[in-house]
Amino acid sequence: MDQTKTNNTAGERETPGLPRHIAIILDGNGRWAKRRGLPRTAGHAVGAENFRKIATYCKNIGVDYLTVYAFSTENWKRPEDEVKTIMRLLRRYLDEAIDTMEKDHIRMKIFGDVAGLSPELRALVAKTDEISRRYEGFQANICLNYGGRDEIVQAAKRYAADLAAGRAEAELTEEGFGSYLYSAGIPDPDLLIRPGGEQRISNFLLWQCAYAEFYFTDVLWPDFDTAELDKAIAVYQSRDRRYGGVKNP
Repeated sequence: MDQTKTNNTAGERETPGLPRHIAIILDGNGRWAKRRGLPRTAGHAVGAENFRKIATYCKNIGVDYLTVYAFSTENWKRPEDEVKTIMRLLRRYLDEAIDTMEKDHIRMKIFGDVAGLSPELRALVAKTDEISRRYEGFQANICLNYGGRDEIVQAAKRYAADLAAGRAEAELTEEGFGSYLYSAGIPDPDLLIRPGGEQRISNFLLWQCAYAEFYFTDVLWPDFDTAELDKAIAVYQSRDRRYGGVKNP
């Protein structure tokens, strides 16, 4: 797999190399478990471990950012025991990740409405933020209690509040609006991957994925290994990204 990075300007990009930022919708945990006669919660446990493996692989091959959709604002509608299991797994993962972040100098950010999370989870999120400010390099972003439309609405509210307080310019640009999103300061995803067979983005990074390349696969998330990621990157590298322009007019 060619992992060479390339620079780009609108309308002039060559065949892309390694994506700088990969986004993944973690879909298929429940179906993976059901096919094996296991409770859905077992699928979430395997899926959480798979995220660890894929994140490590992305870091090792030179990807700068990995953003995953772990729990949406709509996922609260799921059965109570499933939601509790997911939250327990997230607490355990963040608790373990803190040691890894310190040891390997990895950054981690949580995108979403953390006010809706438990005090324990909020404390862990605050700790990951504090550690991330001390390091440079690979960053993993976990979308937790997140919705793309809600992110845009909350960003608009923050801009309006700053405007009313005289802290923002009246002339709002795309770049300026982007500074109010959870992903402020992070380049937009180059490649969006959705395992699990569905072909929609389900309210994920609606603003940020305006020019992302999409890759859909029937492979369920717990089975989405590094070889599958290589396939997705290879497809991405075969595409011609023009950002609305014309290559070699």
